Amino acid sequence: MGLASGRRALMTRSTAVAVVATPFQVASTRSRPLVHLRDLDIAPENLRFGEPPDDDIPLLAETLFAAGQLQPLTVRPGRKKEAAHMALDGRRRLLALRLLVEQGRIDDSFLVDVFVETDPARQAAAVLLTNTAVPVHIADVITAIGRMLKGKLGVPTIAKALGYAELDVKRLAALSSLPDIALQALRLGRLNLRQARLLARLNDADEQAELARMTLEGHGFQDWRVTEKLDEGRVTARDARCALIGPERYTQAGGRTETDLFGELPPVLLDPSILTEVWTKRAREIALVHEAEGLTVHVTAGPAPDLPEDLEPAGYVYGGMLPAAEMADYRDKRDAFNAAAEAVTEVLTETTDAEPVDMAIDAMIRARLAMDQAGWGGRAATTVVLRPAARTGIEIQCFTPEEPEVEEEADDQDTEATSRVAPAPTYQPPSVETPEPETEGVNHALHAVRTDVATRGLIRALADDPGIAFTALIARLFGQVAIRTHGQRSEAALALTASAFKPAGGRVIDSLDGDVWRRIEDRRAAWEASGQTVIAWIHALAHGDKMALLAELTALTLDLREERTTLIRRAARAEAAELAELCGADIALHWTPDAEFLKSHSKPLLLKMLEEMDRADVRAALLKKSDLIPWVEENAAEKVWAPASLSWTTPPEADATATSETGAPDDDADQTPSDDGAGAFEVTPLGEEALGAAA
Repeated sequence: MGLASGRRALMTRSTAVAVVATPFQVASTRSRPLVHLRDLDIAPENLRFGEPPDDDIPLLAETLFAAGQLQPLTVRPGRKKEAAHMALDGRRRLLALRLLVEQGRIDDSFLVDVFVETDPARQAAAVLLTNTAVPVHIADVITAIGRMLKGKLGVPTIAKALGYAELDVKRLAALSSLPDIALQALRLGRLNLRQARLLARLNDADEQAELARMTLEGHGFQDWRVTEKLDEGRVTARDARCALIGPERYTQAGGRTETDLFGELPPVLLDPSILTEVWTKRAREIALVHEAEGLTVHVTAGPAPDLPEDLEPAGYVYGGMLPAAEMADYRDKRDAFNAAAEAVTEVLTETTDAEPVDMAIDAMIRARLAMDQAGWGGRAATTVVLRPAARTGIEIQCFTPEEPEVEEEADDQDTEATSRVAPAPTYQPPSVETPEPETEGVNHALHAVRTDVATRGLIRALADDPGIAFTALIARLFGQVAIRTHGQRSEAALALTASAFKPAGGRVIDSLDGDVWRRIEDRRAAWEASGQTVIAWIHALAHGDKMALLAELTALTLDLREERTTLIRRAARAEAAELAELCGADIALHWTPDAEFLKSHSKPLLLKMLEEMDRADVRAALLKKSDLIPWVEENAAEKVWAPASLSWTTPPEADATATSETGAPDDDADQTPSDDGAGAFEVTPLGEEALGAAA
C-alpha cells in the first residue's frame, strides 16, 4: 500500500460519522411521566433498600404536602412480580408520600413525577449518584417556599426541610411575593436573580407585574427605573454626611437605620434630619477654631449660604495664569493640600473619634487656605464654606473680596516693571455676541427656572439636527483634549467624561428633553433585545441611525442652567448662541409656557407676557395670580409663543432696535407717532369702557 492509499485510509477515518447516541442525547430523550403512587416501590439495588424511615421523614412529608414535589424520582421498569416502576433514587420522598397516605391526607392514586430509565448504564448511575435528575430551578424553590409559608410552616422548619440557612429562606420568602409573571420570567431566564431581588423591593405589585411583563416580552429589564424609584427621598449610609460622624453618633442621637434584607444595598437612614443635625454640630466644632482666628465660617449641609456679592470664590489655577515663581509656589501648596486630604481620608477609614479627625481636618483646612491664597496672588481668604464630603468628611470652599480695578499710569517705568512679571500671553479666541440676560425684577429661583427650560429647548433643537450635534461633540472633545488635557480618567477606553442634564431642582418637560429621553429608552430596549455588546450594536447601525443617536446623546449633555442672577456663564451662553443659530432653535415649535413654568413668575411678569404676545387685557390685571396663570398658558398655546428670555440668540426685533439707536437707516422712521399720540396704540371698546368708568 503506497502513500496515496494511506492518505485515502486516513481521510476515510477522519470523515466517519458516529452512529451511537451520546449519554447527553440519551438523557434528553428520557421519559418523564406521572405515575400512580400505588405503582411505585423501592428497587432492591437502591443503596438504602430495607432501611427503616429516618426521623426526618415526617418533616419531609410536611414539606411535600405544602410545596408539592419539586424533583422527580428516578425509576426503572419493574420486572416479573415487582411493581410497575421501581425507585432507584428518591427512597425518602417515596416513604414520605406513603406516610401521607397513612395519615389520610392523600390516597394511593396520587400522581408522582418520575424519570423512567431504560438504559442499564444510566440505571447503575442512578443508584450511585443522587443528582442524576435535572436540578431544581430557583424559581420553583421560591414558589415552594411561598406555598410553605401559606401552609403555616415557619422559617426554621422550612430551612431544615430544604437544607438552607434561615437567612437564605427569608430572602427567598421575600421573592415569593413577586407576581407569577415575574417568577415565570425568572424561570425562562429573561430575569436574573439580582433583577428579581431588585423588583421585590418595589412596594407596588402592579408596577412589579408591568416591569416583569415588559421583560418577558423581550424589552429587557429596566434596572434604572427601579433604582430611581428606590432612591427617591432615600438617604443611605453612603451619604456624604456619614463620613465625618460615623454610624455611632447617628444612632446615639436617636437615628434609625433599616438594613437591606439581601445585603446588596447600603443601609437606609430613616431620620435624615438627625443626620444633618449631628453633622452640623460636628462641623461647627471644627469651625470654631478658625472663627477664633478671624475667619467667617459658614457650615451648611443643604443649600448654599447667601454670601456678599463682592466675594470671589477660589478656582483652579492653570499654567500661565501666574508668573513662573508664583505658579511653582502654588503647585507646591496644592500638593500639600492633596496630601493633607489623603491623610484625612486615611484617618476617617480607621476612626471617627474627634481628636485625631479634628487634627487632620484642621491641617487640611489650613493647607487649602494657603493654596488658595497663593492662587489669588497673595490675597487671603476671609470667608470659608464647609460642606459634607464623602471622602474627607468636609469640603472646603474659600472666598476673598474681589480685587478692585486700579487705573495705572502708563509711564515707561510701570510698563517695564509690569512686563517683567506679566505671564506670557495666551491665545484668546474671538467672542460671540450674545444678548444680556434679563435680570431686572427677576429673582434667583426664576432665573434658574428660565435657564433650565431654555436648556431643555435647545436640547430638543440640537437632538433634531445631528450635523450640528456632531460639530458640538467634536468641539467638546477638542476643548478637553487639545486645549486643556486635565480631566478625570474613567474605566472606559476613551478618557471622555459626560453626564446627562438632570439638575436636582429641574423637571423633565415631556415635549422637550422628555422626547429625547424616550428616544434613548427605545434605543436602549433595541440594544438589550439584540443581545450584542454596545460597540457591536452601534457598529451595525446605519449611518443615519448613528448620527441620530450621537445627536441625542450630545444634546442631553447640554447644561446651561444658572442658579443665580449673579452667576452668569457668559462663555457657555456664547456657545449656546452659536449652536442655537446653527440649528435654528425655536422652543415654541415644541413647547409653550405651561403652568409649572409660569408659577415661578410674579404677576407683573405674567402681565408683561400678555403684552409681548399682543394679548394684553385690562381684565387680566384684576385677576389673582392663580387665575392669571391659566389665562397666560392658554394664550401662549393658542399663539404658539414662548418668551424671548428662553431664546439663546438675540431676537430680530432687538437687532432692529439696536440698528436704529446707532443711527443706521430705518425704513419706518417716517412712521414715528406724532406728539398727540395718534397711532401709538389702539383703544379697544373694552378699553374705552374702562376709561369712561375711570373718568
